Amino acid sequence: MRSASLRLAAWQPHARAVRAPEKMRDWLTTEGSLTARLMAHSETFRVRRLHQNSATCLADEARAIGLARPGRVWEREVLLVCDGRPRVFGHTVVPTGCTASDWPLFSALGERSLGTTLFYDPLVRRGRLEYARIRAGHPLMERVRAALGGAEDSLYYARRCVYRRRQGLLLVTEVFLPSVLDLKPTGTQQNTK
Repeated sequence: MRSASLRLAAWQPHARAVRAPEKMRDWLTTEGSLTARLMAHSETFRVRRLHQNSATCLADEARAIGLARPGRVWEREVLLVCDGRPRVFGHTVVPTGCTASDWPLFSALGERSLGTTLFYDPLVRRGRLEYARIRAGHPLMERVRAALGGAEDSLYYARRCVYRRRQGLLLVTEVFLPSVLDLKPTGTQQNTK
């Protein structure tokens, strides 16, 4: 039973519920575009796409995107890299029932940030943020470790949010790596929404 419970995250409606350190909580509760904030805290920013393809959603994602049980989705995973170091692992799922008119740019993002399209499209509606601690045994922990070449961390803080556009749903989960706490405002770029 314990191993099954580790495959689910306890998503909470308030950041304080996950007991993150204050500096991490500040990142978790970023208003507006996380991409814009990361850019304002680094000299160089890039998106490193890990993959984008058809997959089965995680058990704790199904209900959030309107599925009765885990099913087929379009999945995208990226690392958000600031000044040459990964700072955030991004995991996005879109139900396969969504159409190209629901999310017209999703399939063509390449190494562009999803945030740059979500926050500047007037048709996109952002849902409420949810927060969790991701531990060993959760599939996202294993994916983060693989993306980082075997990182030894045993706990990550994450947030997720459902976005709506037309009839389509899109779930974005952002797993914050400890190195995000090393970032300081650069003063070379403005923090925009």
